Amino acid sequence: MKRLTLCALAITLIATVFAAKTPYEAVLQHSRIRGRSHGPNVCAMQKIQGTDKKYFTNCKQWYHRKICGKPTVVSYECCPGYEKVIGEKGCPAALPLVNIFRTLGVVGATTTKMYSERAKLQEEIEGPGSFTFFAPSNEAWAALPMEILDALVSNVNIELLNALHYHMINKRLTSEDLKHGASFPSMYQDFDVHIHHYSNGVVTVNCARLVKTDQHATNGIVHVVDRVITAITNNVNSLIDTDDDLDTLRTAVAAAGLTSLLENEGSYTIFAPTNEAFEKIPPETLTRILGDPVALKDLLNYHILKNLHCSESIVAGTPLETLQGTVLEVGCSGEEMTINGKAIVTQRDKLGTNGVIHYVNELLIPDSAKTLLELAEGSVVTTASKFFKDAGLTDHLIGSESVTLLAPLNDAFKDKSLAMTPDLKRLLRNHILKEKFSSKSLYHGQELETLGGLKLRVFVFRNTLCIENACIAAHDKNGRYANMFIIDQILAPPMGTVMDVLKADDRFSTLVGAIQKAGLSELLNKKGTYTFFAPTNAAFSAMPRADLNKLMRDPKELANLLRYHIGEEFLVSGAVTSHTRVTPLTGEKLELGTRNSTVYVNRVPVVETDLMATNGVVHAVDVIIKPLPPKVMSDQAEDSTIRRTSAVRAGTQGMKNDDLFQKVLRSHSSRTMSRVQ
Repeated sequence: MKRLTLCALAITLIATVFAAKTPYEAVLQHSRIRGRSHGPNVCAMQKIQGTDKKYFTNCKQWYHRKICGKPTVVSYECCPGYEKVIGEKGCPAALPLVNIFRTLGVVGATTTKMYSERAKLQEEIEGPGSFTFFAPSNEAWAALPMEILDALVSNVNIELLNALHYHMINKRLTSEDLKHGASFPSMYQDFDVHIHHYSNGVVTVNCARLVKTDQHATNGIVHVVDRVITAITNNVNSLIDTDDDLDTLRTAVAAAGLTSLLENEGSYTIFAPTNEAFEKIPPETLTRILGDPVALKDLLNYHILKNLHCSESIVAGTPLETLQGTVLEVGCSGEEMTINGKAIVTQRDKLGTNGVIHYVNELLIPDSAKTLLELAEGSVVTTASKFFKDAGLTDHLIGSESVTLLAPLNDAFKDKSLAMTPDLKRLLRNHILKEKFSSKSLYHGQELETLGGLKLRVFVFRNTLCIENACIAAHDKNGRYANMFIIDQILAPPMGTVMDVLKADDRFSTLVGAIQKAGLSELLNKKGTYTFFAPTNAAFSAMPRADLNKLMRDPKELANLLRYHIGEEFLVSGAVTSHTRVTPLTGEKLELGTRNSTVYVNRVPVVETDLMATNGVVHAVDVIIKPLPPKVMSDQAEDSTIRRTSAVRAGTQGMKNDDLFQKVLRSHSSRTMSRVQ
């Protein structure tokens, strides 16, 4: 029954949301559904704790109980247009339909009502007509700076009346009519008001959020908004031109040739860096970017979103596309607006005719405007960056060469005693490829030449892409001239064949002798792609002495055992996932997996991975690998079990039927029937 109820609720939610004509109506309907248990026309509202901000609830907010990352308290209030009746449940009564002036009092916009009377607007909004009034809430008037409020109310015949007329449109517009991107001439000199109706149900007029909508009146409609709005006459370029706090930005916009873009028609969001934001950047970096038209244009376009987003439209972190082509994570934390998780917005919602400006006190530098060194120092490869500089490779990291840097994660440098040596310098030089690559263009078997002259092999696996032993651990970082691949470990280029690798390591002396006795030396020296789970001396020592001696005296048996340790295909540790299988040269498949960063083969831990060879890779094990025991429940056994279970059930049912038949024979009705016959 509970499942049926949940299913019915889900179907109702889906049906009502799809029936809604606008995003706002969808959210309102969801709030109605959540509030209907409290009576007719009750809407669930979510209030951010510690603030007065309330929202109709959508499905995601309802379950998360958070808006702008802050917990919310659910309250149940009358939906727009309804009111309570004493002694009855919910909000059964429609609000009285009166003129706009009286409606202002009904919806609680008493300050707007008072100022309408003082500005001699009362007669107009009580009389005939069909108006839309975006009425500031009491809190909106209280939030105005005192000097602005004083200037408005001290000259009631002009300024206050003009301000109120700018909040009015000379026709009735319901929330359904308030389409995203629409503009309507106000009743103050026909200056437009700008509407934005966002997909999350938030509706704004000049970036003021509608907090109570569709309050119908006899001569129009009232929408309560959360701030006092002002006339918009300038485009965003003019706003930047006239603000001394944006002097550096103004110079940069002109140098990048973006002036005409910001003057023309559009609907942009600009995160405008203040002079302070530019001053925080190292002088050499700023000079380089300002002197490079391509990098400068990328930098500025990274601060411009393709669509207009007022701050009130952001109720959770959202990736939004920039003109530069990548995205910014625009979100909020309580009252703060955030960009990429940082609260750097100092002033919001400076609206122009073709966009909105939010001021930021930190410069946002896209990867496409950075050098390799800047890419590395601003990410999870800072340790590698230090080693590259210590190795004397700085010129390659800050220059204009088209190269690709293979930068190991910080965790790859676990050996704290790692010191700069000639060998390490050579190795780090081989972490820089001679060309600028994209990981998406790499293919299996490809060879990549390094600055050190080595050729590194590319291996493409089902879930990862590796260059030698190192697998790519993150998306490419595409810089101004060069790219960076973040890799999971330090490169270990091959130093010889599999046999050469084993001979060079004292841990495998017993294994080398065994390989020679088994006649496998030629195999491990010839061209191939082998994966050798190589038993160390410790693995052989762990065998009973008699068994070891017997094995060493039988070349054929020894060859079979070793061939079971050699996979036919190349596999580095970074490509191992749960239930990875490798086919050995002899025997059943080897089962691989990982647990706590350790690779296991047939449940045997690999003690060292990725000893690279020209014809394969060696993984060291301290235990001789044996085939796994057969699975307890095979498909055949499972079928047999099912058949036995069915037979038992059938027998039990037969016994029950026999008992029932005997009871019928002994019954009174049965005996009566027998006498009649």
